Amino acid sequence: MNKTTNWLDQVIQVQIEKVAHGGIFVARHEGRVVFVSHVLPGEIAKVRVFEDKGGSFCRAEPVEIVQASPDRVPHIWKNAELAGGAEFGHIKLARQRELKADVLQEGLARFAGIDMRVEVQSAPGDNEANGLGYRTRVQLHVDENGDAGPYRERSHDVVRVKKLPLAVADIEELGLHTKNWQDVKKIEIAYSSTGQIQWTVDKKLKGEEKFIERAGGRTFRLSAGAFWQVHKEAANLLAAEVVAMAKAQNFDSQGQNYDLYGGVGLFSGALASAFGLHLKITTVEAAKNAAEDARRNLVDIKGAKSVALPTERFLDELASHGKLKAKSTVIIDPPRAGAGKHVIERLLELSPSHLIYVACDPIALSRDLKPLTEAGYKIAKIASYDLFPHTHHFETIVSLVK
Repeated sequence: MNKTTNWLDQVIQVQIEKVAHGGIFVARHEGRVVFVSHVLPGEIAKVRVFEDKGGSFCRAEPVEIVQASPDRVPHIWKNAELAGGAEFGHIKLARQRELKADVLQEGLARFAGIDMRVEVQSAPGDNEANGLGYRTRVQLHVDENGDAGPYRERSHDVVRVKKLPLAVADIEELGLHTKNWQDVKKIEIAYSSTGQIQWTVDKKLKGEEKFIERAGGRTFRLSAGAFWQVHKEAANLLAAEVVAMAKAQNFDSQGQNYDLYGGVGLFSGALASAFGLHLKITTVEAAKNAAEDARRNLVDIKGAKSVALPTERFLDELASHGKLKAKSTVIIDPPRAGAGKHVIERLLELSPSHLIYVACDPIALSRDLKPLTEAGYKIAKIASYDLFPHTHHFETIVSLVK
């Protein structure tokens, strides 16, 4: 193959082979890989190359679907298809989940050496609503004209939209996306499970000052900007799965238990609801406001402790005291980049008897699983949930035991 081949701005015809991580799809043309957006496996499409740095691959977008997949549907953005945040919006909901399962299966095999197919399950109500109206957190960007909306894909151009199809009804009905916002850059809107709505205009707080969420059998108070799951059913679903995995491994409520990247205390609180207020657990969170939220939210749990430290630093200090006691459980819910080498190495030194890994990125998860399974951890269960319909994102939870 000629390494100097460059197809920038050319239109070529390709057949789409499979999905790849990141919500794009793979085709091949004259010996090169072509990554294509907004298509489906099996489709034949004419695509325009918008990025080509030479070498073995380039990136393209369709200009004509020559042969469409039966799983193709009208895009949820209607006449604003190029708005970001819905890269799977042209695909039937059930097929979206199959594609996500494909990505997880390939990631586990390629990066962790694990041959396993995991069903990506729907959240309650999503099938009936076609995966719409689930987002409780929305960001709007504002352009120089004061128009608010999502960014256009691969740009910082604001797209004016009349609807917010992924947002819960209360956010859409608030109508902030239809107003003019002079001298504003960003608007962030949040809706709580207890019916409150809060938004910030360039970080200036509006709406409800106190923000209360209810999940896992407990109430949680959140400071402005504190992390909470986006899907309206996510907190309950994930908390229930963590509790079920703990129960399956005879969780010791008086053991040496840790909730790392613990946020405002969701999983610790859910475990207390299931195992009692004498639960011993330490939640660790780098963001000081969230760690303080966790302290308040868990104040009635006799053995609960909240530590405001990065997980890496906390584990360094913990590892200096040796291994954990028998029947210890560690929950980790790292950011999209995963726990990473340092955290995994410290966990292996500490050697908890049960590790529950909550992941929002299947490739980062797979990379972290490899050293854990090579060190003797066995996968007791993997569960996966489609908590971001019409995007390529989803959540996976793994129970690992020694």
